[in-house]
Amino acid sequence: MTTTLKVATVQFEPTMFEKERNLARLEALVTEAAQDGAKLIVTPEMGTTGYCWFDRAEVAPFVEPIPGPTTERFAALAREKGCHIVIGMPEVDPATNLYYNSAVLIGPEGVVGTHRKTHPYIAEPKWSAPGDRGHAVFDTPLGRIALLVCMDIHFVETARLVGLGGADIICHISNWLAERTPAPYWITRAVENSCYLIESNRWGLERTVQFSGGSCVIGPDGAIEAVIDTGDGVACVEIDLERARARRMLGEPVFEQRRPELYMELPTTTFAWNPLDFFSLYGHRPLPKGRRSQVAVAQFAPTGDVNANLDRIEELAKAAKADRAELVVFPERAITGLDAPAAVPVEGEAVARLIAIATRHGLHLAAGLAEEEGGSLYNSAVLVGPQGVIGRYRKTHLDASDHNWASPGDEWGVFDTKFGRIGLIIGHDAAFPEAGRVLALRGCDLILCPAALRGALTSAHAGTAIAQNYPIPTGADPHHWHLMRARAGENNVHLAFANVLDEASGYGGKSGVFGPDTFEFPRREAILGAGEGVVTAEIDTTNLDTPYPTNVVRRKDLVTMRLPHHYVPLIG
Repeated sequence: MTTTLKVATVQFEPTMFEKERNLARLEALVTEAAQDGAKLIVTPEMGTTGYCWFDRAEVAPFVEPIPGPTTERFAALAREKGCHIVIGMPEVDPATNLYYNSAVLIGPEGVVGTHRKTHPYIAEPKWSAPGDRGHAVFDTPLGRIALLVCMDIHFVETARLVGLGGADIICHISNWLAERTPAPYWITRAVENSCYLIESNRWGLERTVQFSGGSCVIGPDGAIEAVIDTGDGVACVEIDLERARARRMLGEPVFEQRRPELYMELPTTTFAWNPLDFFSLYGHRPLPKGRRSQVAVAQFAPTGDVNANLDRIEELAKAAKADRAELVVFPERAITGLDAPAAVPVEGEAVARLIAIATRHGLHLAAGLAEEEGGSLYNSAVLVGPQGVIGRYRKTHLDASDHNWASPGDEWGVFDTKFGRIGLIIGHDAAFPEAGRVLALRGCDLILCPAALRGALTSAHAGTAIAQNYPIPTGADPHHWHLMRARAGENNVHLAFANVLDEASGYGGKSGVFGPDTFEFPRREAILGAGEGVVTAEIDTTNLDTPYPTNVVRRKDLVTMRLPHHYVPLIG
């Protein structure tokens, strides 16, 4: 059976109050895509009506049940053209009279399935209830297809649910705004779930809101395989579903490597209550006071010589100190080297020397090492300061380079410091969105990630500028997508990522310190794009003197807006 399939994304600007015009224009664009051979055609969120509705009363004349007149109209077109079509529309449930922002998959036989947007965006609660049908994957003659609507994809859990459900393709329909597209979150969700993502986004201006366009088809490796920058249009491309079914991220079988037993917090709501109160309940681990701090990351190629590595760590620590850094993060196994590492105990001479370096320069240091304890070996990282070892973390998600020597860790590393609450992950852990999420749910302000990651962590996007104003980026950017920027923003944490730089061995560096707000421009970040060295950025974990959180790293807006009752399958 062939696994190749031609798909299309439709970009369209609907007009409010002109539903018939919108339907006719969508029919024309879908027909254009079908005539080009597309068998799966995806159209934008709320494409039948427009988006920016004031309230239930205003949208009421335009809502419909599913199935209903609009779905029947597109089912007739699907029969005629032999294709499947995804439509975005406001739905009314006849049993409850509740309205939903819905995506519906329509085939030649009619409605295949509906997804009601589960995570509403800022204005939608004025008229729309949160979706109540979970996150289904629909079996079709074309493959296994999932639907998500706009804000859903901000949350790591939604795409992961359908990925675990076997989705070959996520059809993501949106009214995306406020950033250059194709958006980094779209790319991240395709990459981390190793599936195709067909993105249909509207463009244009509606009630002062500027929408971003950038509709596209994204491959399982994050490559943009087809894109429309702005204006109405259709982009078609042939895809191969076997690429998705391999389920590999950065060359690794990430679904097989998941550790659900460590993800038990995912269905919880630790930020449903004021975190300044929640984390201090019963006097147990209140959040640290926090401060403004200078955090640096260093990238270099460690060798098999522990003393030489520590010499290089001290050189880079001194350079970071000269750049006003107070905390410096070094790569995975920076102390012991990557090839046939000579394991050392945390209580041994190598870590003692790391502490001496921290003491001499008045720094806190985090660095990776191959650790030996009780006859077992671990891929570990230590956080040290002049006071000694603050904490140790053992990598929980092992990659191919670990399996022949290391045992996996079985607990998360969360440590309270003067910089704020720090979480530690190592390299391949960052491929798993669950890792950063658990640390965020535990109240981390800052995640440190010593890494030795090969493969593409960043990508550029070129093309003409969309109609956005400075400071939103509009041009080509060599780091338009960076996996660690997405990890920081989706969890509202600062993230310090220190990667090995050894291009001959495939380690590409791209270390950086990333800010907690995805949509803050200019971004609070610093990236070391090339060469060995250090780069420094300021982090802020303070809070105004109020009973409630005023800093996004303490408030964690995206974590607060999660709907965890949907997430139970993630721990199965």
